[in-house]
Amino acid sequence: MLLKATPDVPADQRRQALQQAARVLAAGRLLGLPTETVYGLAARADDDSAVAAIFAAKQRPASHPLIVHVPDLASAAAFVTPGFLEQAPAHAARLMQAFWPGPLTVIVPRRAGMAQAAAGGQDSVGLRCPSHPLAQAVLQAAAALGVQGVAAPSANTFGRVSPTTAAHVQQEFGDSLTVLDGGACQVGIESTIIDCTRGQPVLLRPGIITPEMVEERTGIRVLLPHEAATRQAAPRASGTLTAHYAPQARVCLMTTEALQQRALDGNLPSDVAIWSRTALPGVARQVVMPDDAAATAQQLFARLRDFDAQGMREIWVEAVPASTDWAGVADRLQRAAAA
Repeated sequence: MLLKATPDVPADQRRQALQQAARVLAAGRLLGLPTETVYGLAARADDDSAVAAIFAAKQRPASHPLIVHVPDLASAAAFVTPGFLEQAPAHAARLMQAFWPGPLTVIVPRRAGMAQAAAGGQDSVGLRCPSHPLAQAVLQAAAALGVQGVAAPSANTFGRVSPTTAAHVQQEFGDSLTVLDGGACQVGIESTIIDCTRGQPVLLRPGIITPEMVEERTGIRVLLPHEAATRQAAPRASGTLTAHYAPQARVCLMTTEALQQRALDGNLPSDVAIWSRTALPGVARQVVMPDDAAATAQQLFARLRDFDAQGMREIWVEAVPASTDWAGVADRLQRAAAA
């Protein structure tokens, strides 16, 4: 069932859709929830049976943790080991204050008895406060109905391409799932994940919030995975498997030179699509990639889904720049190509 709540819908209808979405969550059922990053397959995080339905619908291993979404920092505290957010140097709290609401997930020690299923059985939990106005409204309305946080991984079958529109979610799960339609996602790739359980914060998954942005805004230096001490294992986190985000078509990452050589040799197969920043004169099936990292991120998953819909066998993608602002896009493409 589709609940329309896009800006073109009358205000009364949007309010009714939001209240209905909150009631779905309060009843322990699944909801397709728009966020600024991707659409989530949402269920109340304080109900292990509701969370189990997420794992079953996605065909996702129950040991692979989910991110818990909350409306604000005060709500997040219910999921954190008492005293941790206040304990110096309080990296987690400072990150939350600086970047919430927004596309940042912070991994913290989990309060005993809270969100055990969502955390995949770990003693840590990933928390995020989304900035999408509909996600915020639903979280607040659900909280008023007694829902303590919402687990919401991407609303797709495990390992496949994340959805960035309500139509994508319906393609994955059909009409049996209630989906709140909030239009296309503005960010387009999943949140940055930073682990705060091991002392110095460590980047576990890149996104549009970069370590440089964190240091500039907070003074906190975020370590890259290879810089972190190995004596304490990193917690498992969403979207960090080697092969992930994969379309049906095979994704092939190529250097600019290799792409030009193969695309311009005159023998491009009819079931091969190209997504590149470099112009390829005379190549009909090239789609031009933006020069801007944020714009490319916003298009990424929708573009891969479009190529699948066209029946492409392979997608040739020009490798993106190595700068940190492109790291989130590079990460998703590398994992898609590894599938």
